[in-house]
Amino acid sequence: MTTETPTKHNVVSQDEWISAGNALLKKEKEFTKARDAMSAARRELPWLKVETNYVFEGPDGPVSLSDLFNGSSQLIVYHFMYEPGWDEGCPGCSFVCDHVDGARQHFEHHDVAFVAVSRAPLAEFQAFSKRMGWTFRWVSSNQNNFNYDFGVSYHREDLDKGPVLHNFIMQKLKSEDQPGLTVFTKDAEGNIYRTYSTYERGLDLLVGAYNFLDLTPLGRNESGPMSWMNFHDQYKD
Repeated sequence: MTTETPTKHNVVSQDEWISAGNALLKKEKEFTKARDAMSAARRELPWLKVETNYVFEGPDGPVSLSDLFNGSSQLIVYHFMYEPGWDEGCPGCSFVCDHVDGARQHFEHHDVAFVAVSRAPLAEFQAFSKRMGWTFRWVSSNQNNFNYDFGVSYHREDLDKGPVLHNFIMQKLKSEDQPGLTVFTKDAEGNIYRTYSTYERGLDLLVGAYNFLDLTPLGRNESGPMSWMNFHDQYKD
């Protein structure tokens, strides 16, 4: 469903259209160079050594953070919002994760592993994962402090006291769980380091559907973040 319909727009000759496209292309090239520079700056961030031996609940039993690298030296963790007792996962996180399996067919052959981590017990989200048709690895942090240590889960009593550290600033949050992504690397000695984390609008980069929509006349065409979006098996039209 859309929130707007196309309206009258400036219609020009082909020569004028090519001229306007050329002007925009210059801006797009500037944006591409700026994005490349930002990616380089991201890679230059200092690393933080992970001192805790986190153990997760996986489909085949307990698995450590080190095990999740699965032979690669780099690991992307998506912090999937799925609280204990939920019947379905977060719709926004589901929207993001609909893009994972296609991409990981490639990046998993380029020294990068992927896993989703949620706070709910494993048994509570396995049926949902099957329903969505996902095949990426998904484990539970229900028996450790991983979510809390990486700024995606908060105790209610802490939220009620006031601002908490989230997305690198102190801010007031309503929900105990937040989406996010963290990148790790592991050296030859087995030491693990946190190299990058992103939250909120930083996750836009993962949503290929948004990149397609941004090319169209109506753009994302939403009244609020993801206001039009639904679980992919529940669209009515």
